[in-house]
Amino acid sequence: MSGRSPSAAVRVLSIEEEARRFLRLRATVAWETLGSMFAFARLRLSLVVLLSGLFWASLYGLFLEAFTFLAALHADVVSLLFNAFFSSLMVMLVFSTGILLYGGMYCSTEARLLLTLPVRAETIFGHKFQEALWFSSWGFVLLGSPMLVAYGVEREAAWPYFVLLLPFMIAFVVIPAAVGSMACMLMVAWLPRLRVHAVSLAAAAGAAVTAWIGWSMFAPARIDTMSAAWFEQTFARLAITEQKLFPSWWLSSGLIEAADVGRGPGGTWAPLLEALKFLALLVANGMLLHLMAGWIARLAYRRGYSQLFSEAPPRRQRPIGWFDQALVNAGSAAGRPLRLLLVKDLRLFRRDISQWSQFLIFFGLLGLYFLNLRSFVYNNVYASMIGFLNLAVVGLILSTFTTRFVYPMISLEGRRFWILGLLPVHRDQIVWSKFLFSFVGGVIPCSALVLLSDWMLGLRTPLLLVHEFCCVILCLGLSGIAVGLGARMPELRESSPAKISSGFGGTLCLVISSLFIMLVVIIAALPTHLFLLTHALGPTAAASQGLLTWAAGAGGMAVSLGLVALLGLAATAMPLSMGLRAFRQLEP
Repeated sequence: MSGRSPSAAVRVLSIEEEARRFLRLRATVAWETLGSMFAFARLRLSLVVLLSGLFWASLYGLFLEAFTFLAALHADVVSLLFNAFFSSLMVMLVFSTGILLYGGMYCSTEARLLLTLPVRAETIFGHKFQEALWFSSWGFVLLGSPMLVAYGVEREAAWPYFVLLLPFMIAFVVIPAAVGSMACMLMVAWLPRLRVHAVSLAAAAGAAVTAWIGWSMFAPARIDTMSAAWFEQTFARLAITEQKLFPSWWLSSGLIEAADVGRGPGGTWAPLLEALKFLALLVANGMLLHLMAGWIARLAYRRGYSQLFSEAPPRRQRPIGWFDQALVNAGSAAGRPLRLLLVKDLRLFRRDISQWSQFLIFFGLLGLYFLNLRSFVYNNVYASMIGFLNLAVVGLILSTFTTRFVYPMISLEGRRFWILGLLPVHRDQIVWSKFLFSFVGGVIPCSALVLLSDWMLGLRTPLLLVHEFCCVILCLGLSGIAVGLGARMPELRESSPAKISSGFGGTLCLVISSLFIMLVVIIAALPTHLFLLTHALGPTAAASQGLLTWAAGAGGMAVSLGLVALLGLAATAMPLSMGLRAFRQLEP
């Protein structure tokens, strides 16, 4: 028997060694995931790359035209636009990272497993922080990179500008991500009696009040677009983002300095030193905040996790319980099972902070954008075009939610399928409950946003009704596509909704939804633009174009709305019928 004590044979890993092992684990998982995608999901990978490339190229062309138009203006315009863009993204990154970190550190099965291992809390935080940082910042890179590349091309920037783009963006996203993670851990640990749901609702209410106050203070009266007064008021409203303590100002200033490298008499490299100073400032603050977040994780993570799951549920009736009870008791006895399934899905939605918080944030930001449309005066052509584009944006955001949250709903019933099989519930009612939940939950906010957009644009009632009709058709079709494909291609053995939605079926659902939105908007917008074209041609020229006049009139509008209705019915009925047939014969 060895003379060494048992404790002498065990060596505790240092925090650096733990971090390296977790980093090796993440690299291994990423490599295996990429290899499986090349081996078994080449179509999905090709579609994602192709659609992302088309989206990036479209944004690049749009931003290049915008910077070309602004080239004749003063350089402060670009600085103001950069500051406004990056400051708004900074706020979004704070919220999105906090929400993702809450789901990864407190609600995932991996977190429960890691907490049973002899691993430091700050190491677990660093592991989940990398995941939350990736998922919250890829959208920022996809949206910001075409704008910054277009600016560099228009400014004919030297090579250091393009080399520094990625380091600047990575260093910037760490700062709001660290702030969001610290706020998440502190709220969970030191507010045990105040549920995260209540905190999120209070934050949303506070953000809404702040936005309303800011809108009341800064909203100007309608003035002529591109006039001198319009520019002065626009600069005054954007000046609030030019605070030198904001990381967004450091990012925009550093990029503008990097774009000026090599300019001036004889070519000067002094702006490169200034750009590197701003980059060093971003890196230093990001590293400091990340260290502070790790220190908070060491003190608060295990305590917050324990308090969150040991908190006794309140015995009193929930404030929203009356609505659930009223929904259950409404209608006939034959439809009661369907209503009970709706209440179940509604309660699951309310309890999942990652769903309703993202829903509120994205639709709230979209509503704030629509509110700012009142700052401009549009003619009929631009107002109509912007109205249909806003309709398409609302549909695209809804399609992302139906693909991410509605499509996996039937697959997630796999773990509870044996319970549903023992209940006096027909399988068709399960599918129909998901469809009604998606349609009703989507049509209310989407119709309100479209109405707000049209009202701010000053569109007339007939065009407003056309937009609302198309919005309802979009909600019907997107719900039918997501629920039908989810029932046709369920993954009952998978428990992660993110993995279900990122599979082949989820990718196919997103592609079909995007094509459906494009067809609906184009078909509905064509008669309106033909009508505006006939007015632009003048009464004499328009009268000679008989077919064009008919297409731009009531006949063309009726035909287009009929085609939109048929397309919506087909997009709703065909996937649902396929899903119902497959779900009836499913043997889990």
